[in-house]
Amino acid sequence: MSDPLAITRLLNAVLGAPVSAVQQAVGIQSTPATAISNAFALELLVAGGLIVFFILVRLTLSVEKPNPAQQIAELIQEGIGSQAEQIIGHGYERYQSFVTCIFLFVLLNNLIGLIPGIPAPTTNPAVPLGLALVTFLFYNFHGIRAQGPIGYLKHFAGPVWWMAWLIFPIEIVSDLARVMSLTIRLYANMFASDLVTLVFFSLIPVAVPAIFLGLHVAVSLIQAFVFMLLTMIYLSLATAHEH
Repeated sequence: MSDPLAITRLLNAVLGAPVSAVQQAVGIQSTPATAISNAFALELLVAGGLIVFFILVRLTLSVEKPNPAQQIAELIQEGIGSQAEQIIGHGYERYQSFVTCIFLFVLLNNLIGLIPGIPAPTTNPAVPLGLALVTFLFYNFHGIRAQGPIGYLKHFAGPVWWMAWLIFPIEIVSDLARVMSLTIRLYANMFASDLVTLVFFSLIPVAVPAIFLGLHVAVSLIQAFVFMLLTMIYLSLATAHEH
């Protein structure tokens, strides 16, 4: 286990006891000093930073003189909104805030790996798994909400009723496999990127690693975009009505 970061020690000092009690209640052995891991502490830091950013943008909105934070927020909003409209179609606005948060959260957690000595939280398999489960629950919830429980189950059976007995279990397994797919894709790519960057920093500490830092940024951006894109696709499939 890696040494705890300063923010991890602080969170454990403040919240370690109640978190450890909850963990022990569900069968996870921990102590107040180890209840919160580095990955979870960094996730909280990213989440807190995003909340502060959104509050700042909201409090300083201006039509005539938008500040840099507002301009960045508008750029992100327009870019992701355009993508969501193309993939999800009518009613995409309902889901845009979720896919935007997914994109920013994954991207920032990926980019933390640029800091020497601090692995990206997404290199911990529990983090991509958590994001995948939240995404899975979100699009299935909205699929049921949009089509109703019976209508949503019907879309797993396929368009040919007499093949439903074969198609239905295959589609259910395929839907469940999306959790594994989202998890492994993000974890494996970020773990490999972090490892390559670390190796070259340890071998050649000057000049050459800068190339791999750029590669890490590119991988971080691509993986965040792919995660968001797949979320949109799953939402589109779950909420689509047959005509």
